[in-house]
Amino acid sequence: MRLSIIIPCFNERNTISEILSRVDACPHYPKEIIIIDDGSTDGTRDILAKRPQREYERVIFHETNQGKGAALRTGFAAATGDIIIIQDADLEYDPKDIQRVIEPIVVGSADVVFGSRFASGEAHRVLFFWHRLGNGLLTLLSNVFSDLNLTDIETGYKAFRAEVIRAIKIEEPRFGVEPEITAKIAKLPRLRVYEVGVSYYGRTYDEGKKIDWKDGLWALWCIIKYNLFR
Repeated sequence: MRLSIIIPCFNERNTISEILSRVDACPHYPKEIIIIDDGSTDGTRDILAKRPQREYERVIFHETNQGKGAALRTGFAAATGDIIIIQDADLEYDPKDIQRVIEPIVVGSADVVFGSRFASGEAHRVLFFWHRLGNGLLTLLSNVFSDLNLTDIETGYKAFRAEVIRAIKIEEPRFGVEPEITAKIAKLPRLRVYEVGVSYYGRTYDEGKKIDWKDGLWALWCIIKYNLFR
């Protein structure tokens, strides 16, 4: 079994080296690490360009910033593993949880696993009441349309059997990719979708958080669009 770890990043010079060090340390499976720099302008590209070449690590550069969805689309197309997992580059999600997220797929119980920030006894930084409320409302609305029973559709940790994510055409270029993937997974026949709790070390906007209320409104539209009209 081979694991593909897809790391989209944009302007993460303060965390990119640390996240790659942590990803490199786990889990203990044959793996490839695919980093997609999405047009960074803060020096992240220089850090990645100067990294020693490793057989299992590949860096892909977008010349301009296109968004997380576009970076994931590039990463999924380049992946060669049997299991594919998304790992954000900002240290909000700890790679020590990768093993926990992929385990239901490894043992043959699941086809897709969401790493939930809200179904967990793990460490969870307390931030942004309105973000939490908005996330809950988006997840609830997504569940109404998809008939799934998830607690966190906006999680950065999603893992898939490779053939599952390759069967999905990613259309959203930005953060709308999260509800899009969820809706399209719900429409694939006989998929076994699991959820496991993960730790979460959220950032403030001063620390580099990028998603805002406009992304939340777009996510609302994407829930309706991809559940009802695609």
